[in-house]
Amino acid sequence: MNMNPIKVKTSNRQLIWWLGSLVLGTVAGLLHVASIDRVCGFIATVYTRLFQFLAVPTVALAIMTTLISFGRQKSTRRIFAHTITYTLLTTLVAALVGLGMYLLISPGNLPSGVIPSGGVTEGGVTFYDHIISVIPNNVIQPFLSGNVMSILLIAVAVGLSLSFMPDSEGKSVVVKGIQGLQELFFTMIRALIWTLPLGIAAFAAQLSGQLSGGIILGSLGKYTAVILAGNAIQFFIVLPLFLLARGLNPWKVFRAMSPAVVMALFTKSSAATLPVTLSSAEERLGADPRVSRFVLPICTTINMNGCAAFILVSSLFVMQNGGITLGVGSMLLWVLVSVLSAIGNAGVPMGCFFLTVSLMTGIGAPVEVMGLILPIYTIIDMVETAENVWSDSCVCAMTDRDLS
Repeated sequence: MNMNPIKVKTSNRQLIWWLGSLVLGTVAGLLHVASIDRVCGFIATVYTRLFQFLAVPTVALAIMTTLISFGRQKSTRRIFAHTITYTLLTTLVAALVGLGMYLLISPGNLPSGVIPSGGVTEGGVTFYDHIISVIPNNVIQPFLSGNVMSILLIAVAVGLSLSFMPDSEGKSVVVKGIQGLQELFFTMIRALIWTLPLGIAAFAAQLSGQLSGGIILGSLGKYTAVILAGNAIQFFIVLPLFLLARGLNPWKVFRAMSPAVVMALFTKSSAATLPVTLSSAEERLGADPRVSRFVLPICTTINMNGCAAFILVSSLFVMQNGGITLGVGSMLLWVLVSVLSAIGNAGVPMGCFFLTVSLMTGIGAPVEVMGLILPIYTIIDMVETAENVWSDSCVCAMTDRDLS
């Protein structure tokens, strides 16, 4: 492991570019000029697609190269154990914070007759189907569909198999090919990050344009307040306390990982942001690549703090509007359900939304309520994805410190 303390490589010039891009994009979005909106929408779509293109192979290659090198070493088991421990702890706390805010703010029921009929359809996908879809039945399909959990399973199988294979010329060729591909993708990642201010400006323009329309008040407004307040507490208080407990400076870690957090805010996908997260962890935070390239791809798929809070709060809200009475025991049971569901959720836009719809359909709750949440979900999704990536960054930093 890295024997040196974590070093933060900051660039004031980069920070100025990022902040300037945010301001410029926000102003452009507020102008509501059709031509500007179209250009920004095009740029945002291009960046989203490019990061998604890089994310899938990055996940697979990072896992494989790490397991190839460390499959026989005790350090791999230690890294995995620390990662799982911090993931479960932070995700559980996020769900409990969401429950606390729900009980404190106590959003009431929606007015009678407001809930639409058939606002959201579940599409026949059950939670059982979601789990089964993770198990790959061929090598190519998971990569074509971007099923990160399936890719993770394939990468683990390939990495461990190569690790325990006896040394041979064939193994050497395969390993060198995988390592070469990883370096190729990291070169493309660095090039894309260099142009990041342009993408940030485009995403900021889209966001400010949506926000200018206002947010629904009343019961739905309180529901939104619960979600955003819970995420804010987890982001600004809980996760920094975790870092402080491990002897890390939260502000230094955040400054180092800020490109990834900002990118997550606008892409709404922790998987698509993974290339930036890896680059920030290694080049700005100074994390050991043997830790970051193992921890971050895993966290991208299982460390979903924001998703756990969303699933819990949304489920309680939907069940409440369906007349389902929930006691303390039932609420705590749903805390567990939300944590396990978040861990199994894919790090893609709207993943938590449709997973919640699936859970509510399974118990017969009025899933149409989710149709009313949908118009404001874009903002919620952005915030919770940023929290997910910030949590991933914290888990990586803590694991790197523990094993240094």
